[in-house]
Amino acid sequence: MGRVSSCSELLLWDKHPARGANAHIFDWSGQLSLLQQKASEELLASVQQNISHLLHAVCGAGKTELLFPSIFNCLQDGKRVCVAAPRTDVILELFPRFQKVFPKTNIHALYGGSPDQEGFADLVLATTHQLYRFENAFDVVFVDEADAFPYFADETLRKAVTKASKKDAAIHYVTATPTKSLKTANQSVLSRRYHGHDLPVPRYSALWGYTRKLKKGKTPTKLQQWIEEKTKNNIPFLVFLPTIEMLENFPGDLPRVHAEHPERKEIVMQLREKKIPGLLTTTILERGITIENVHVAVVGAEQKIFTSSALIQISGRVGRSFKYPDGDIVFFHHGLTHEMDKAKAAIEGWNKE
Repeated sequence: MGRVSSCSELLLWDKHPARGANAHIFDWSGQLSLLQQKASEELLASVQQNISHLLHAVCGAGKTELLFPSIFNCLQDGKRVCVAAPRTDVILELFPRFQKVFPKTNIHALYGGSPDQEGFADLVLATTHQLYRFENAFDVVFVDEADAFPYFADETLRKAVTKASKKDAAIHYVTATPTKSLKTANQSVLSRRYHGHDLPVPRYSALWGYTRKLKKGKTPTKLQQWIEEKTKNNIPFLVFLPTIEMLENFPGDLPRVHAEHPERKEIVMQLREKKIPGLLTTTILERGITIENVHVAVVGAEQKIFTSSALIQISGRVGRSFKYPDGDIVFFHHGLTHEMDKAKAAIEGWNKE
């Protein structure tokens, strides 16, 4: 949002609420599975009754598509809707999809560095930080990836979401890994992906002394072989690293991104368009990114940054496509942890359900 100081003027509209003048169109030809349809109807019922709802669905279950009927219903009723997420990458992923589904709706996408957008937006996609801009503005709010950092750890962000909502407006949550505080009386559980295939289960591979080797400018043999195999077979890949320092000092010329990288959006697009074989990343890309047939390696899966939730989300990048429902997800480690086992057990549990 840029600098805001105590002498900045902040204006609040306190007259009649603004309304969009567009006739909304719902242009989506996809078809929901029976499980998706049930969850979508349950969410719509909660939205219409103004009761908070949790959509608890595995990664790749098609959560975004389940929101479409509820959002369209709200727009038809003249309500203003916000879809918020903690990460910029999620908003960038959602924006073109919503533009395609609601072609006559004025949609604004707000994130750090987003361009100015004209007109009154009936539908706003925003990072949770951007909701500091609003007060008493939205009739309905959906928080996607509601357990993601920094939202779950920052009380001021949670207050910003509440402040941006109209008085007594229900807030609805969407995630694959909800915290206890997110669970509400009304919730829908989706244990299968939209294409019906099992979730890829991570495998473990010991990478003893990897930190020492990387500090010496050498890529551990197993990891190098994994990267070379994916490159040779033209399989896009993500390598998750635990620290920015390790990311920046990683040997070789593979593209790399982190939260403050100025060209993160462009580099991810290059991977999506197969202009690069793969990239190195921090946990910034653990969620909100879909790349067809991507395979994933986690280096240092035993480190504290890789919680069970993070590992579940990272594993969820693999096998999301109907065309490529499988894929390799490997946890390279220097010793097993409870969080690793917890993540693997959760994924295996979803598959049994």
